Parts: sequence; C-alpha cells; structure tokens
Amino acid sequence: MPARDLALLTDAAREAGRIAMRYWRKDPQVWDKGGEHGPVTEADLAVNDMLKAKLLAARPDYGWLSEETPDSADRLAVDTVFIIDPIDGTRAFVAGEETWAHSLAVAHKGKVTAGVVYLPAIDRIYVASETSDPLRDGEVIRASGRDRLEGANILTTKANMVPEKWPGGVPEITRSFRASLAYRMCLAAEGRFDGMLTLRDAWEWDIAAGSLIAEKAGAVVTDRMGKALRFNAPTALAEGVLALPPKLHADAMARLVVA
Repeated sequence: MPARDLALLTDAAREAGRIAMRYWRKDPQVWDKGGEHGPVTEADLAVNDMLKAKLLAARPDYGWLSEETPDSADRLAVDTVFIIDPIDGTRAFVAGEETWAHSLAVAHKGKVTAGVVYLPAIDRIYVASETSDPLRDGEVIRASGRDRLEGANILTTKANMVPEKWPGGVPEITRSFRASLAYRMCLAAEGRFDGMLTLRDAWEWDIAAGSLIAEKAGAVVTDRMGKALRFNAPTALAEGVLALPPKLHADAMARLVVA
C-alpha cells in the first residue's frame, strides 16, 4: 500500500503545482490568518480544495489533516491519515520567490509511510515511502556523511542558536535558510546541507513528508528532546525537529539535553 499511496501523492502533488502556478507572480488575493499563523492565499485554498477532493475520493477511509482545513477530531479515530500542507512557504510564494513547496504525506498509526515534497516553480520533486528509496527527480539521495557538528552547514535560524537553548554549548556552525520547512528537510536529505533543525514547535503538515524523506536518506530525525516523531497527534504539533547525520545528531542532543 505505501507504493500505491506514494503514486497517488505524486500525481496529486503535480496537479497541485499546476494549480498554484496559475497564481504565482500573478498578485493573488492574500489574507492574514492572525497570530503567528501567517498569510493564506487564494492559491493555498484552491490547492487544498483539489487535494482534499482527489485524495479522499481515492482513499475514503483515510483521515484528513491539512493546514487549510478546520481540524476535526474525526481523524483521531482512524489508523491512516493524509497530512497536507497545500503551500509550505506561503510568504515566499507571495513574494514571488521559487522555494515554496507542496508537502503531502500519509501516516499510519503515527508513522509516515509515504511522502512527497514538490517545488513546482523549479519543477523539483522529492519522494519516499517506507518500502522505497528516497528520490529527488528520480535519483536516489543520501544525507551528508559529515561527522563533526563544528563547521557544519545547517539550515536553521539565528533564533535557534541562542545560548539559552544550548545548555551544553552552542555549536559553531554555518547557518543557511530556506522559507519552506519541508524543503529544508529535503535539502538535508540530499546532503546539499549537513542537516536542519528548528527548536520551535512545528506543525505536522510542515514536517510529515520531509521527515520520512530525510530518515530514508540516512538522517536521524527526532524532536528537540531526541524522541521519535509521531504523527496524527491531537495537537498536530511536534516539539521541534532535527534532521542530522547520526554523529551530528548525537552531538547536538548532548548539547541540547544536558543530564
């Protein structure tokens, strides 16, 4: 079933891209969702409507969790659920930048079994299932083989690297950034960067697909406490995310969680 789900997600992601590109750099309508939730555009909503109709028509017994659909406890009563971010990196989308993505995943009993991250503006697609290799545009990808955190190039923000968050000492790294959290996880998966981390709570729809892709590529993927990620939680939030090669992850955890 993971292979069939992956094929379904891949087809849906490409259709999502065709819809989103009709709005990109075309001055779409934008609304502020308030608080820290950021903007939403008419493209987000159009993509969400298509994905919900298409995916649930194909798998009517699956649950549904999406950033742009009001949440329902109904999803907690089923074993398998779609976890969707119609457009991850909406601010980048609105600004006309290229590195926004569609993030589509299936999770079964808390574990992601198929995931797709598609960047239509550059026509780049990352896919993985629990039974297949992680791929970028059809080519197998692998995480960085770096074994030292010092000097590593990590996708993160300055706010994540303040001393109070690293009781064991802030590592001296090179910081890089991309707007889409899903894309950051994929860049870590393909080894273009040595890893990624965010110590802020992360919504499941931002990280579900990317977490599987990074894990299958050889990264260790956990929350900021070093615990395995579990999906379809009542809050739909993870306590941060780290996706790092094994030795870098061990070093980071030793500095973050001091016994």
